[in-house]
Amino acid sequence: MRATDPQVLYMVLILPSLFGLTLIGEGLNKILKSERAGWISVTLGALFIGFVLFSFIFLSTFTKK
Repeated sequence: MRATDPQVLYMVLILPSLFGLTLIGEGLNKILKSERAGWISVTLGALFIGFVLFSFIFLSTFTKK
């Protein structure tokens, strides 16, 4: 499997992004219910999406031909 295959894109970028968005959505739901733990979920989700963006930049830089 090469880094330019669609499976790699799916595993490395799309699935983790969906997980990060799920964390953010769960955190917002908790915040609306006045629970303090919601901020933790939102923060972790934002960090996760930031990591995915960093990975995308890293992969796109090193996979250029």
